[in-house]
Amino acid sequence: MLIYIGKLRFFDYFCLVMTKNTYRAKVSYSYFGEMNMPDSKIIVALDYSTEDSAFALADQLDPTRCRLKIGKELFTRSGPVVVDTLVKQGFDIFLDLKYHDIPNTVAKACAAAADLGVWMMNVHAIGGGAMMSAAREAIGHHTDRPHLIAVTLLTSMDQATFDQIGLQGSMTDTVLRLAKLADESGLDGVVCSAQEAKALRSQHSDAFQLITPGIRPANSDRGDQHRTMTPVEAITAGSSYLVIGRPITQAKDPMLALKDIEDSLI
Repeated sequence: MLIYIGKLRFFDYFCLVMTKNTYRAKVSYSYFGEMNMPDSKIIVALDYSTEDSAFALADQLDPTRCRLKIGKELFTRSGPVVVDTLVKQGFDIFLDLKYHDIPNTVAKACAAAADLGVWMMNVHAIGGGAMMSAAREAIGHHTDRPHLIAVTLLTSMDQATFDQIGLQGSMTDTVLRLAKLADESGLDGVVCSAQEAKALRSQHSDAFQLITPGIRPANSDRGDQHRTMTPVEAITAGSSYLVIGRPITQAKDPMLALKDIEDSLI
């Protein structure tokens, strides 16, 4: 099927995804830049144990309005097929496996993730510069390569846990130091809490991406995240992308919940 849309030059694929009561059109195409797709700031966390649950949620979302995050449980239970299926449906996928191992092992894992066609992947910054540099080289230098970001400190970490595992200095100083190391290693950004976003943005250019989990819309349950902010607060602080799970995935109408968050950012 060949379709021309405005100045659209190429057509990659067109598929109709049938939900329970409606048909929904998803279009993915490449072009010369005249018709940029919206750069959604929202990454929906698919924190599910089965691919069926993940697909059911994805069928209620618009791939031009959000990206999706696949974490350890879903990937371990369902494998690469869940990534492949969602990529083919037009979604940008953040593969959140937080690689942390010897440099060669992490490099090979990142190369394998890139072969899946993911939009973004991550490693633990605490693995060190050699590990991060190896990962960066493994995914290549072509323009459509995946984004590679580093995890600084988990957003579930509080001061008591920080002290318990023997890290030195303050949590903020540690985040800044690890982010600087990630930048020097050629990575595209870091995962950070919204509380650190302002300090990180002052240390790095706008091109350095700040991916912020622990986002909770006003009046929502904080859950197991200790360091949270609202979407507006996080973007104002300098976050590039917001990872949001339960406020969307557990909503009666996930697309409406997504729209409410989008509206709050206007």
